[in-house]
Amino acid sequence: MKRVAVIGLGAMGAPIARRLLGHGCEVTVWNRSPQRAVALREAGAVVAESAADAVRGAEAVIVMVTDPPALLAVTEGEHGIAAGIGPGAVVIQMSTVSPAAVARLADALPAGTGLLDAPVLGSVAEAASGALRILVGGPPVLAERCLPLLSQLGSPLHVGELGAGTAAKLVANNALFGVLGVLGESLALGGALGLSWEVLHKVLAVTPLAAQAARRRPAIEADEYPARFALALARKDADLVAEVAGEVGAVGAADDGGPGLGLTAAARDWLRDAERAGRADQDYSAVLAHILHAVKKGPQQ
Repeated sequence: MKRVAVIGLGAMGAPIARRLLGHGCEVTVWNRSPQRAVALREAGAVVAESAADAVRGAEAVIVMVTDPPALLAVTEGEHGIAAGIGPGAVVIQMSTVSPAAVARLADALPAGTGLLDAPVLGSVAEAASGALRILVGGPPVLAERCLPLLSQLGSPLHVGELGAGTAAKLVANNALFGVLGVLGESLALGGALGLSWEVLHKVLAVTPLAAQAARRRPAIEADEYPARFALALARKDADLVAEVAGEVGAVGAADDGGPGLGLTAAARDWLRDAERAGRADQDYSAVLAHILHAVKKGPQQ
């Protein structure tokens, strides 16, 4: 697959397009905000006037947009992907959305169009270097056909049929959010109990939180959170987790009267509260600072 269209040139889509250019692909790009395409034009990409124009003649179409409404907006209508895509082409949906949005995308595409959902683990640096972890859902034969292309972007892992990639991504993000929530609350609790910052980190170093505590410590101490994964997007993903959990009956009281997915709900609440406090454009790990500031007696650094 050498003729590739990339729809969506945000923080992830742009480095993906640039990497494909570096591997000799013929890349056509489109973005709702045309100015984002200027640098890629200079790098050798063709800039289309619409999503429909971008996908005409493409063997593969990579879609990397913000959320389910954005995905449907670039797919449907006379200027959308569905209006321009040719028979036999494959749409590789890499955005973090919901399984329901993937199903609607499948319904919108014309017969004969291949579709994989392949959201990624990793951020801008991994996209630029080809080190993404790609969670692929869809027919195994189609996933195998797209393996050479996806391998230029990272390490693909086939996780099941269509929609499974999206489900796996939401599970992975839920784990990330929960770990940060527990880490933040543990640091806050330790401070409230009078433990020093240094002692807290020595204690956490012998727990399952060791790696995250060590990784996040410099940012907390510097109080600097440059965005690799913006907190507003993390909150959006936490909302998607809550949405899909509700659809399958996994939220709320468990059958035995327990709390259901209580940790999931708490992690989402912290992200929402941090966003309301003005941290939307910071990295999602800024939720740690928010938790520490929200607790009256934080640890002395």
